[in-house]
Amino acid sequence: MAADSEPESEVFELTDFTTASEWERFISRVEEILNDWKLIGNSLGKPLEKGIFTSGTWEEKSDEIFFADFKFSVTHHYLVQESTDKEGKDEVLEDVLPQSMQDLLCMNNDFPPRAHCLVRWYGLREFVVLAPAANSDAVLSESKCNLLLSSVSIALGNTGCQVPLFAQIHHKWRRMYVGECQGPGVRTDFEMVHLRKVPNQYTHLSGLLDIFKSKIGCPLTPLPAVSIAIRLTYVLQDWQQYFWPQQPPDIDALVGGEVGGLEFGKLPFGACEDPISELHLATTWPHLTEGIIVDNDVYSDLDPLQAPHWSVRVRKADNPQCLLGDFVTEFFKVCRRKESTDEILGRSTFEEEGREIADITHALSKLTEPAPVPIHKLSVSNMVHTAKKKIKKHRGVEESPLNNDVLNTILLFLFPDAASEKPLDGTSSMDNNPLSESEEYNLYNQFKSAPSDSLTYKLALCLCMINFYHGGLKGVAHLWQEFVLEMRFRWENDFLIPGLASGPPDLRCCLLHQKLQKARDEKRKTSISDNVTNTYPGDAGRPGDQLGPDNLKDMDKEKGEVGKSWDSWSDSEEEFFECLSDTEEFKGNGQESGKKGGLKEMANLKPEGRLNQHGKLTLLHNGEPLYIPVTQEPAPMTEDLLEEQSEVLAKLGTSAEGAHLRARMQSACLLSDMESFKAANPGCCLEDFVRWYSPRDYIEEEVIDEKGNTVLKGELSARMKIPSNMWVEAWETAKPVPARRQRRLFDDTREAEKVLHYLAMQKPADLARHLLPCVIHAAVLKVKEEESLENISSVKKIIKQIISHSSKVLHFPNPEDKKLEEIIHQITNVEALIARARSLKAKFGTEKCEQEEEKEDLERFVSCLLEQPEVLVVGAGRGHAGRIIHKLFVNAQRLTESSDEAAAMAPPEEELKRMGSAEERRQNSVSDFPPPAGRELILRTTVPRPAPYSRALPQRMYSVLTKEDFRLAGAFSSDTSFF
Repeated sequence: MAADSEPESEVFELTDFTTASEWERFISRVEEILNDWKLIGNSLGKPLEKGIFTSGTWEEKSDEIFFADFKFSVTHHYLVQESTDKEGKDEVLEDVLPQSMQDLLCMNNDFPPRAHCLVRWYGLREFVVLAPAANSDAVLSESKCNLLLSSVSIALGNTGCQVPLFAQIHHKWRRMYVGECQGPGVRTDFEMVHLRKVPNQYTHLSGLLDIFKSKIGCPLTPLPAVSIAIRLTYVLQDWQQYFWPQQPPDIDALVGGEVGGLEFGKLPFGACEDPISELHLATTWPHLTEGIIVDNDVYSDLDPLQAPHWSVRVRKADNPQCLLGDFVTEFFKVCRRKESTDEILGRSTFEEEGREIADITHALSKLTEPAPVPIHKLSVSNMVHTAKKKIKKHRGVEESPLNNDVLNTILLFLFPDAASEKPLDGTSSMDNNPLSESEEYNLYNQFKSAPSDSLTYKLALCLCMINFYHGGLKGVAHLWQEFVLEMRFRWENDFLIPGLASGPPDLRCCLLHQKLQKARDEKRKTSISDNVTNTYPGDAGRPGDQLGPDNLKDMDKEKGEVGKSWDSWSDSEEEFFECLSDTEEFKGNGQESGKKGGLKEMANLKPEGRLNQHGKLTLLHNGEPLYIPVTQEPAPMTEDLLEEQSEVLAKLGTSAEGAHLRARMQSACLLSDMESFKAANPGCCLEDFVRWYSPRDYIEEEVIDEKGNTVLKGELSARMKIPSNMWVEAWETAKPVPARRQRRLFDDTREAEKVLHYLAMQKPADLARHLLPCVIHAAVLKVKEEESLENISSVKKIIKQIISHSSKVLHFPNPEDKKLEEIIHQITNVEALIARARSLKAKFGTEKCEQEEEKEDLERFVSCLLEQPEVLVVGAGRGHAGRIIHKLFVNAQRLTESSDEAAAMAPPEEELKRMGSAEERRQNSVSDFPPPAGRELILRTTVPRPAPYSRALPQRMYSVLTKEDFRLAGAFSSDTSFF
């Protein structure tokens, strides 16, 4: 046993001291990322051009790493530049300073207006930031900060990366960074101080120079010259001497008679407050050396009027209140309401009317009493009728959402034919509008709204204005109820509806406009079919509305095929046209011609219902000219009816029976057209009808006859020859009946009643949904109109983007609320941008310039202020724009310091005269400007560190002092080979 135990006694436990710690894994991961991003070695770029930090393109790459369970994000920021050729330079680059060290001394991009804070403080074109991933996380303790900085130093040393690597410490809002950059034998440490309150000795140049010199600790005497760049920023907040030019809309004038109802067709525009809150003037001394200028706690040579460079930026007001944006936004809010018109206004007007005539004893008397004679002239008192009385029954007069004056003005604006003895036509001027091809008139097609001179468009503007100024949702419901009653009043009294184009509903417009068009078209057809003559005075003799029955429709159907059905008539036997006096004669003719083999009898019939001759075509059997007949118009269809029809047809399935039934349903007018064709062309055959109705189904080919001549021979297509197809069946059933004697294909009155019922049932929210495209259309037109007065290139681009975006969103039914809000937000932004342009033009007095050259310069300057983050003032304080800026500050100072109101409100020109000569202005300029809101300094030099025999390396310190913030950001380089 002893022998067996000896080997066991030699076994011992091995401890692996090579196991990586969390810190080592963290450093390794940082090195991995630097290698993956190919940041190893030195790569020199081109010298930095002036302004490249702002005008150039910055990109970044990010990754995430963990230190134990603490997550960090690593981000590489770099300026995109063309790569340089590195071949043959490896040996030369060995002793060259890293690119970032060289950038510390570059003076071309001091104080960039828009850049990362590290770019502004150190002038770097490329750097890597290691920061806590979560905004709430922070590296606060000194030991953790040192550990993080050590990790950075080790990772740079192991990889040979020459790109600066920063670690963010403390809370993120403080923007505190420490970092390091390593090169061959050199190292730069990036350090930072951030204080809430600044010590007095560091508020001026001399104190900051002392800090800089003590920090670099140069052993040389005398110390090499220090290069200085200084920027003082002055803020102008007081615009009292320039009143904001935007005038609020005069609500009382809308109905006061001065402007009249036409004001309801205009949208308001502009900001209610000054959209420019502050003007920041930066006065810069870019190249100074120590000793040239004095700036201490007693005296300063830094006179802003003597600064060689001036630059200006404007601070925009946060979300200024804009009239047009508020107008559209408030109307959009109506889309989200759930209440019906009856719930808003009380019990339905139509229910009240129903109760008044509910007595059954009067039911028959309604049929036997003579109908009232239609009134030939509308008046405002006729417009404001039943609904007003019913509303007053439930509410007091003072509670009515809209008073009579407002309501009358709106209705006169919507229906101008009620205001004169000779009202407007039922058709609007847009029927033959020469401007219909222009961009403004094409917008309604893109937005699916309505033409800008249509009734629907005007109604949208009026409802929008009522919602904003006169009663909100209740006002909208009241006006809509009155509008529906007015439409019914016009229908029942045979008055045409103005502001709507004749013809079938335009499917390119919104559904509500289609419904109104359909109601107008049904009224026209009913008037024609009943031979109604009681139209408005002035309508008599109008071509088109007083046409005879034979001129119902111009149907040249050479191009295309329309299939229709005859069986659908059997379910409505009561629907028919009034027959003329020769009905009996027609019956006999129809019965004879309906028999088989009745071609000869048909040839003897008198032709009826001809519209015009069809070119040179002749009938195949008797050689008579072929005439196009007058046919009945198909039922006008709106997009919702077309969608319902499509669903019904789709439900029929794919079976043979379903396909046959679907074909018959889609051919609702075929028999009617065949009968009209037979009446117009006695002796015709099916081939003649097909040649007119569907030319593609009549095939002609050249053949050689018995005599050897080439002749054309035609025959029906293969589908027309199918036995018992519906074309042949319909032709055999059809009788020679002109359109005026046929049963109607649809009931005009019933269709119009459906439209009126549809309108009455619309909730304010539904109404707002229908009309929102019209409101957006109007808003875009208003923005385009206002932009044309200012001519701002950036606004033109944004408007094109809005039109493109809106056309995509609004062209589909039920667009998402979020997308609609985006469109409204874009319109509001453009309105604010135009308001800013007007504000700046008013402040800089571009319209008051007498010299054309100065005016152009000022307009260009104002345009740049809108589009660029910071604009250089040509000529600094001595240029034209500089003098105006000086006057603005002088006036603001006078208002602040002087208690004399008359002196405070003195015109700028008089103030300038009081200043006297340029030398006097220079002496008094200290009081012309307020204390600077920000002081920025950059100190640079090249000295050997840490020993006199060390290599001379760049040193830099940036300082910024504001009212609530003091920061020092230093980049101090040292020689790691000779120390």
